[in-house]
Amino acid sequence: MTFARVWLLAFLAICAGLQVACGVSTAGATTSIAGATFPDLYEASVTELQAGLDAGTFTSVDLVKAYFARIDEVNLKGPVLRPVLEVNPSALAQAAALDVERKKSGKRSALHGIPVLLKDNIATIASEGLNTTAGSFSLLKSVVPEDAGVVKRLRAAGAIILGKANLSEFAEFRGNLPSGWSGRGGQTTNAFFPNADPCGSSSGSGVGTSIGLTAVSLGTETDGSITCPSSNNNAVGIKPTLGLTSRAGAIPISEHQDTVGPITRSVTDAAIVLSIIAGKDPNDNFTLAQPPIVPDFTKALNKNALRGKRIGVPRRAFLNDSISGNDPFVNVVFEEALATIRSLGATVVDPADLPSADEIVVSNNETIVLDVDFKIQIDAYYAGLLKNPSGVQNLAGLIAFDSANPQLEEPVNFTDQSELIASEATTGRNAAFFQALAFDHELGRTRGIDAALKEHQLDTLVLPAPGFTTVPAALAGYPIVTVPLGFYPDNVTIGSAGPLTVYPAPGSHRTFFFSTAFSEFDLINQTRLARRAFPAAIPKTQLGDVIGR
Repeated sequence: MTFARVWLLAFLAICAGLQVACGVSTAGATTSIAGATFPDLYEASVTELQAGLDAGTFTSVDLVKAYFARIDEVNLKGPVLRPVLEVNPSALAQAAALDVERKKSGKRSALHGIPVLLKDNIATIASEGLNTTAGSFSLLKSVVPEDAGVVKRLRAAGAIILGKANLSEFAEFRGNLPSGWSGRGGQTTNAFFPNADPCGSSSGSGVGTSIGLTAVSLGTETDGSITCPSSNNNAVGIKPTLGLTSRAGAIPISEHQDTVGPITRSVTDAAIVLSIIAGKDPNDNFTLAQPPIVPDFTKALNKNALRGKRIGVPRRAFLNDSISGNDPFVNVVFEEALATIRSLGATVVDPADLPSADEIVVSNNETIVLDVDFKIQIDAYYAGLLKNPSGVQNLAGLIAFDSANPQLEEPVNFTDQSELIASEATTGRNAAFFQALAFDHELGRTRGIDAALKEHQLDTLVLPAPGFTTVPAALAGYPIVTVPLGFYPDNVTIGSAGPLTVYPAPGSHRTFFFSTAFSEFDLINQTRLARRAFPAAIPKTQLGDVIGR
């Protein structure tokens, strides 16, 4: 069966009329010291950083020092945003070696000498000095057998591992806990409004990227964990097709839904990163099903790509505020964005509903699949460690560890382990599991995204970020790219998101474009909203402040 492929690059479509800054790099902002001009790290793109490194204006050592200083300003000081769990004690040595290599033989790739922040469920070898814990003390000082597959690709490309980002503990699969909280890292908060919800579970990756603690971070997504932090933190996120990027070495939830992808400030940068981390990995057999050649996703960037394209709006259920729980303002701005898309030459097919929409909202099959997968895979992860000082060997041991260490893992208002307990109660991949998995694929693919694309001859589907919009792609294993839509207004009614966080609040939300499997090349776009974080959350250190020190 042949389904319509996406050809959407929505860069001008969303920006025009919404008064946002657009482009490969929106900043244009620079700092000058002693006649030298440096890119503003709040907004600097990978391309701008590479240009400065190539010109010798600054080095990768300077870049790491500047990022370390910026992290120090806002992580546990000032606004105490807590996006970073720990920095890499080997980062400066890596940077120095890569600076020498650049001078001697040139750069390996567009990421040569560029620091990358990793979500703390993406494994790095212990000899580097970094932990891999998913935010849990049960994995502190554990020793993994090897780097995660995506980390191997980053190292081969000459990237520097800057540190580990805070996250929702175990990628928000522990229980009814707020997004961005982990036992090790505490509560991450959004930089665009004090104590705002960062969304999860790649919370630290989203917050850190949004204010220039790094230009590039990696997150993981099972259902919404790259796209939602990108939405709430004014960053660009790409949730890849299941199997486009390796999950080997990433602390798992489910092999049937987990993906690893970039969070950046422009889709140009996200495309650069995706081109490097995508590809087959013998340690993740799902990657072996992808096309034989990984495209250069940067070649998909095309500001005129909306002309003549057909974009569908799956309105049923997903745009119903009584079902989605969205603030009405979301749909107001979304309708304005649709008008802009039409004005730029696209045909908007509205509605272009998913036949399975109502069933997706009420189905519990995703929970069945994730609960079963998590127990099997987390037990295997613990068993595969070379060393684990906590003594935890499996999921049952993890639950017991948390209860035995309440000062670490169950502080007041952060005690729930219901998801872990439900997963522990499962009995393996039985007939009920496979029935639930097959029904998920039917809802997400056959009677979901693929059905809508085929019936209406569409190039892509588009929805605002909040609500249930990540679910069809999660069930299907299909990609999502987030692009700007707008901000909640300053007079929005502020709600509670957790014991320490609020949502909604004045800040951003975004729109999603998604389509069928391995269509990332056609979903790539480039843009960045022109709204800055609240003043105390903006680090002041720039490259010129660290050079020569």
